[in-house]
Amino acid sequence: QVQLVESGGGLVQAGESLRLSCTASGRTFSAYTMAWFRQAPGKEREFVAFITGNSGRKIYADSVKGRFTISRDNAKNTVYLQMNSLKPEDTAVYCCAAAPFSSAWVSSQYDVNYWGQGTQVTVSQ
Repeated sequence: QVQLVESGGGLVQAGESLRLSCTASGRTFSAYTMAWFRQAPGKEREFVAFITGNSGRKIYADSVKGRFTISRDNAKNTVYLQMNSLKPEDTAVYCCAAAPFSSAWVSSQYDVNYWGQGTQVTVSQ
């Protein structure tokens, strides 16, 4: 069992940046593949990015590739999502998630087992 708590959301203007953080409980953080998802109002939950336990693999959705960077600090039990060049269409609730395998492949919400409560990101024109 792992508990996830996100922080760092907020309201920004288009073109600006935000960094989201997600801190996990437990002592085996490196054993989890971590991911970020987002859900905009009226839309389905969407995969954003994932990172394996040793940071050896990082995969991004096409919609954020080149603008977002996922990283992790296993000593701090924390995964980050650096979001640059934000667009209004990035507006959503962003959730971190965990799969209990260090080298999982995550592409949908069905690939993860644990979820944070989410943090709102709003990008204005």
